[in-house]
Amino acid sequence: MPPVSQPPKLQLDALFDAFDRLGAEPYGEEVSQLSHMLQTAALAVVDGAPDALVAAALLHDVGHFAAPPNAPEPVAHEALGVAWLRPLFGPEVWRPVGLHVAAKRYLCATSPGYLDQLSAASQQSLVEQGGVFTLSQAERFMDAPYAKDAVRLRLYDDAAKVPHAQTPPLDIYRELLGRLATSAP
Repeated sequence: MPPVSQPPKLQLDALFDAFDRLGAEPYGEEVSQLSHMLQTAALAVVDGAPDALVAAALLHDVGHFAAPPNAPEPVAHEALGVAWLRPLFGPEVWRPVGLHVAAKRYLCATSPGYLDQLSAASQQSLVEQGGVFTLSQAERFMDAPYAKDAVRLRLYDDAAKVPHAQTPPLDIYRELLGRLATSAP
C-alpha cells in the first residue's frame, strides 16, 4: 500500500504498479484479478455510470493486492481497498468499494433468485463474509451513503467473470483516475 503522504500521481503510479505486478493472479473464478476488474469497469461504462462509479468498478477489488501475506487472520479486502483508496479519492469512489461486499449480502436478502445465480466461489465467500443480511440489516444498509452505487457496482462485479472477455486496456483509465484523484484525506 502506498504511503498516504505521497502526492496523488505517485499513489496512482503505485496502483498501476500493483495491477502490473499482481493483476495476473487468479481471482477464484476462471479469470485473473486484472481481467475481472477490467470487465467490471467496462460494464460500468456500458451502463453509462458516472466516472466515479467507473473508477470504483475498476478498483473494487484492489484490496486483494494489499492483503498482507501470511496474516494470522484474514483482512476483508474491501476494508483494505478503502484504506488504500481513501487518501487518493473522494467518497464517491471509495465508499462503493467499501460497501460492495455488503451489497452482495443485501441483494441476497432482497432479490429473489440472486443467491442462486452467484458463482460457487461467490457463494462460498458470502459465507465467509457474514452470510445473507436479515431484512433489518438490509434496510440499514440502504441508509448508508453510496449504498445504491454499491449495489450497481455489485451487479457489474457479478457479471464480470467471463473467461477470455475482451476489454479495453488498463491504461485507458489512467486519465479518468487522475482527474478523480485528490490530495485531500
